[in-house]
Amino acid sequence: MATDSPDARATTQWGVDIETRYEEEMPGAIRLAYLITGQRALAEDLAQDAFLRVASRIRRLRDPGAFRSYLRRAVVNASNSHFRHERVVRRHVESEGAEPTTHTETPDVETRDALTDALGSLPPRQRTAIVCRYYLDLSERETAAALGVRTGTVKSSVSRGLTAMRSHLEEQEATDA
Repeated sequence: MATDSPDARATTQWGVDIETRYEEEMPGAIRLAYLITGQRALAEDLAQDAFLRVASRIRRLRDPGAFRSYLRRAVVNASNSHFRHERVVRRHVESEGAEPTTHTETPDVETRDALTDALGSLPPRQRTAIVCRYYLDLSERETAAALGVRTGTVKSSVSRGLTAMRSHLEEQEATDA
């Protein structure tokens, strides 16, 4: 059964079908989620969920050109929800007297591993702000919109995050030496 006919494909009011949107936007959404969470499988799940949320509302978006921005915001929200859920689970496990287990993938390259470790040591807001500013190359205003905060909050989060990353890297160098 062919799905190339206009009737068979779900086309938005802007003439772009969902499948094309998915192919164009998902790699970036997965990268964003990975950089925030540090876990590939989790990043894929969060990006998929975020895409489904945004795509299900595509006909109601105010600005068709803002799909990518809506998707970024949905990925950030999904990541924040994940971290909130993790904190609740961790508190419960700690109250029961056991230690939670976490699994992370580490890159092969030593420098990348150190940076990923330093980035992972940051609180979620600082980590997300740094990923948006330096990996996605978003402006402070775009980062603020993605995070749902003011630009001043982005500036302080990035500054504090970079300072914490530097300290973390310096401590690791001192430990390795």
